Amino acid sequence: MTAVPRLVEASPAAVPPADVPAAVEAEAADIAAALADMRFRDAWRALLALPSVSAVMADSLRGATGDGIVTNAVAVIEGLGRAGVPAGLCYAFTSQIFGIQWPLASSARNPLAPYVDGLIDGSLVLCHALTEETGGSDPLSMRTAATVTDSGYRLDGRKAYVTAAPEADLILTFARTDEARHPFALSAFLIPSGRAGVVRSEPFAKVALTEVPMGAVDFDGVAVADADLVAAEGSGLAFLSSTTTWERALLMSYALGGMHATIERVVGWLRDREQFGRSLGSNPLVASRVSDLATIRYRVRALVYDMARRIDEGATPLSALSTDAAQVKISCAQDLLAFETAAAPLFGARSVIADSGYGINMTSAIAASIYAGTNDLLRVSIARDLGLPVEN
Repeated sequence: MTAVPRLVEASPAAVPPADVPAAVEAEAADIAAALADMRFRDAWRALLALPSVSAVMADSLRGATGDGIVTNAVAVIEGLGRAGVPAGLCYAFTSQIFGIQWPLASSARNPLAPYVDGLIDGSLVLCHALTEETGGSDPLSMRTAATVTDSGYRLDGRKAYVTAAPEADLILTFARTDEARHPFALSAFLIPSGRAGVVRSEPFAKVALTEVPMGAVDFDGVAVADADLVAAEGSGLAFLSSTTTWERALLMSYALGGMHATIERVVGWLRDREQFGRSLGSNPLVASRVSDLATIRYRVRALVYDMARRIDEGATPLSALSTDAAQVKISCAQDLLAFETAAAPLFGARSVIADSGYGINMTSAIAASIYAGTNDLLRVSIARDLGLPVEN
């Protein structure tokens, strides 16, 4: 594995997380604006060339937690957003390290080991292919099947709405290895996208988080070996629980820096903008709305960093955090939408002008309630965990 020094070598107590975002913001400042105009693959490699980002990639590929490693990763992502790295790129990076790399690297088989150098330098990109046209948040309804053959399996099916699919080199996917609907019916595989029978679609025309592509993946008679299994056959649902817990707990890290940057823009704008002979920011009603933004950001930041701290402190098994992770994801997604809704009127008409420098992307905020499991279905899971006999 390529050795990359971490930005933070001391414990979180010795180096407060607040120092890390500021350092990363300064590190990323020179390239942040240019990233928005690059093709995804070029922007991805430029992002991963930053020492702090490369260090987080290395940490995630070791699969280890503790000593503030996960907390440091959240702080680095926050710093990228503060610097102005586009939200779609922050989202893609957050999703890959927390939703794919850390869970895979933590597994006994560590299927990412042969690909570490390429993942660190950005020449390889991962995607998480679970959702299907007929079954998104209900994995046991999936139709993609891995049929046993003399040499392993034959994989057939289609995955839809997969982040980074059009660019992905490695595909973490899930398939039915048993026709029955029970907890051991699914298995997880890691498959190179260049294998015969794998077809990636062209990028979908997205309106949210547009800097990272989304598409579909078709598997048509793909030959899959036992070595492609991420874990034992039939353990796919259990492994999926791990990836979704990681992702729901920490995915909203991508929004922290952007919220910070928005507040800074709001304060600067309102302080300098004059109406009726005085600074607009001197109006108590306006000032209270800015305080609301700061309070929302504080709440989201506290929840995400608390989840990172708990993982670093060795929450075992990680599945024990699944309900808390779902609640964090719901709360933060709702708060992000409330944040953007409250910020828009403060910028006036400029909030809906793309090149004004004050644009608000409400669509991306709405999308937060959909990815990593829709909020409504997560609510059902939470209610069930509380003891209600509720069904999906």
